[in-house]
Amino acid sequence: MSKSNIETIVIVGAGQAGASAILELRANKYQGKIILVGDEMHLPYERPPLSKDVILKPEGTKIEILSEQKLADLNVDVIRGNAVVKINPQQHNIELQNGDVIAYDKLLLATGGAARRLPDFDALGKHVYTLRNLEDSQALVPVLQAGRRILLIGGGVIGLELASSARFKDCQVTVIEMGSMVMGRCSPSILSEFLLAQHRQKGIDIRLSTQITACRLELTQAGEEVVVTLVNGEELRADAVVYGIGIIPNAQLAVEAGLDTDLAIKVNQNCQTSNPDIYAAGDVATQLREDGQYRRVETWENANSQAGVFARHVMNIEHPVANPAWFWTDQLDLNFQFVGDMAAQEWHIRGDMDATLGADSSFVMFGVNNGQIVAGITVNAAKEMRHLKKMIAKQAVFTSDKHLDLSLDLKKV
Repeated sequence: MSKSNIETIVIVGAGQAGASAILELRANKYQGKIILVGDEMHLPYERPPLSKDVILKPEGTKIEILSEQKLADLNVDVIRGNAVVKINPQQHNIELQNGDVIAYDKLLLATGGAARRLPDFDALGKHVYTLRNLEDSQALVPVLQAGRRILLIGGGVIGLELASSARFKDCQVTVIEMGSMVMGRCSPSILSEFLLAQHRQKGIDIRLSTQITACRLELTQAGEEVVVTLVNGEELRADAVVYGIGIIPNAQLAVEAGLDTDLAIKVNQNCQTSNPDIYAAGDVATQLREDGQYRRVETWENANSQAGVFARHVMNIEHPVANPAWFWTDQLDLNFQFVGDMAAQEWHIRGDMDATLGADSSFVMFGVNNGQIVAGITVNAAKEMRHLKKMIAKQAVFTSDKHLDLSLDLKKV
C-alpha cells in the first residue's frame, strides 16, 4: 500500500493508544487527514497517575498528553464528548451519538476498557467508587481524608497503588483480595511476598484468600457507613469502598460490526482486526503472539507499542523488533519495574531484599528459564532496567558469579 492512497484515518478513543498513534503517524510523515473521536470531553491524558499523583497532588499534576495547540499543530480534527455508536465496515464509516457520519479509509479502535462491575456494591450507590478515568480519580480526592476507613476490594496493581495513596493521606486502609497473593496476575510470588510485607509494615490491613458474601449501608450517629460481611461471618465497616477487580474491554462496537472478538478485539501481529481496514490497539485488543495464542496486555507501554505498529503498517513501514514487555508501579515510596516473563522458573536476587528497609530497599531480580535470562525486576533501581532489557533481548545466559556480584557494573556484565 502506498502512503498516498490513504486519505482519512479515524481514531476512536482519545487515550494513550489513540494519542500515540497520532504522534507516530505524523512522525512518519503521514500527510492525510486524522480525525480523533473521544467520548470524554478531555483531550488525551495519561492514566497511570490517576491512582497516585492526581489524588496526592491534584493541583500540581499534569497528565495531558496532547494539548489543543499540539493537536492543531499536528493538523488533527478532534471530536470530544461524542461517542461512536456504530461502525459500518462495508460503507467505511462510523456513526456518532449526535447522528453525524464520518467516513474513513483506515479505522483504529483504541476504546480501552471499563471497570469490571460488582453489582451488589453498585446498588448501594453512595460511598462506593471505582477508578478508571479522570473524574473517578478527582472524586476520590475528598473521600481519602485522614482517619477515614477505606476498604479496597482487589489486591492488584490499582488496588495496591490506591492503598498506598490512601495510607499517605492517613486513612485507615483494608485491602480484600480473593487470591492467595497480591499482584498475583503480574508478579512472581517472591516479590508478591515482599510487597505484602511492605504494605503491612505501613499499617495496611491486607486480607488474602478472602471472599465477601454481602454488603449493606447502615446509618450510625456519625452518618452512613458501608458494612461488608466476609465468608467467615466477620463484618468490616468502612466510610468508603473502592473496588478494582480488573476491566472489561470496550469491544461492543466491534462485536456489533461483526469483527472477530473474544472478550476483546482479536488482532494480528499488525494490529489488524478480521477486517483489514480496521485496527485495534491498547486494552481493547487481544493480539496474536508468536506462540499462536491471543493475549491482551494492560500496560502503558503496550498501548504505545501497538499504536506504533498500527501507524507503521498503514504507511507500509517496517516494524522494529518488539521489546520485551515492560511495566511499572509506584507504591509506598518504592518504584517497581518489571520486564519480560513473570512466570520464569527461577528468580535470583542481586542486592539485599530486606522488607524492613522500607523505602530504602534497592535490589534487582533476574528471572531465569533453562539458564537464560527471560525476565527482570528492579526495586528502587530504575537505572538498571535498560541493562535488563538488553540481556533479555540478547537471550543472555545467567551466571550467578557475575550477575549477582554487586562489585560489577551490570552495564559491563
